[in-house]
Amino acid sequence: MLAAAAVLLMSRATMAQEKPDRANLPDAPAPKQDQPGAGQKPSKNNRQTPMGLIARRSFFYPELATTPGALSSLQKFELFLDKSVSPPQILSSVAGAGISEARGTLAGYGQGGEGFGKRFGSSMASGASSHFFGTFLLPALLHDDPRYFVKLHDGFRARAAYALRRAVVIRTDAGTEAFNWPGTLGPLAAEGLANTYLPDSERTAAKTFERYGIRIAFSAANNMLKEYWPTIFKRLRIDKVAPGLQPDMRQPAPTSGSPN
Repeated sequence: MLAAAAVLLMSRATMAQEKPDRANLPDAPAPKQDQPGAGQKPSKNNRQTPMGLIARRSFFYPELATTPGALSSLQKFELFLDKSVSPPQILSSVAGAGISEARGTLAGYGQGGEGFGKRFGSSMASGASSHFFGTFLLPALLHDDPRYFVKLHDGFRARAAYALRRAVVIRTDAGTEAFNWPGTLGPLAAEGLANTYLPDSERTAAKTFERYGIRIAFSAANNMLKEYWPTIFKRLRIDKVAPGLQPDMRQPAPTSGSPN
C-alpha cells in the first residue's frame, strides 16, 4: 500500500509539471454552469402509480397488472396456468372442501380423507376450468385483458366501488372498457362442465346456477383483496419475511400511459 501511494504521488507530481501554468494563459470566457436541478421539473414518483407500485408479478395474485400494455394470447394462457395453481385457488379449495365435508354437502363423495380429497379435487378442477374460459379462451377471442388493474388512490368507498365494478366491467387490449363477458360466462361454462364429474345430486339446473352465483359473488369479493394486496404487503412488511413472494416495491423505469 505504501509503495502504491508513493507511485501515485510521483505520477501526480509529474503530471503537474507537464501542465502549463494557468497564470501565463490568456483569459477566456468560462462557460456558465447550470445549477443542479435548475430549470428541471421534479420527476414524478413512479411508486405513486399502480404500475410503479407493482413492478414485478405477484406470486399470490399473478393477475395483478404490472404493465399497461396488452397481453398476447400466449401470455393469457400462461396467466390461466398461474391462476389455476395460485395460493388463493388452493386455499379456497381447501377451505371449501373442509366446509363441504363438515356440512355434509356433496354427499356422493363420502366422508373422511377420501371424501375430502374428492371435494378438493373437484374444486380445483372447476377453478381451473373457470380460469381457462375466463382468463384465456374468451379474453383471447374478445381481445379483453383478464388482469386486475389496481386503482391505488382515493378512499375506501371509491376503491371498493371500483373493485366491485370490475366484476362487470373489463379492460380491453386497446385500453378501453367493455362488459365483462369473460368474467360472467367463464364461471358459467365451468359450472356446466362440472356437471360431468360432480355427484348426480348436483347435476341439476338449480344446483348449477347456485354454484355459479356463489362463484360470481366470491370473485367480486376477491377483487377487494386484489385492490389492497400491494398495500397489505407494504404495510405488513411481508417482503422482509418472504422477499421472493412480493411485488417489487422498488422504483422502476418510467412507463408511458396509465391503467384505467
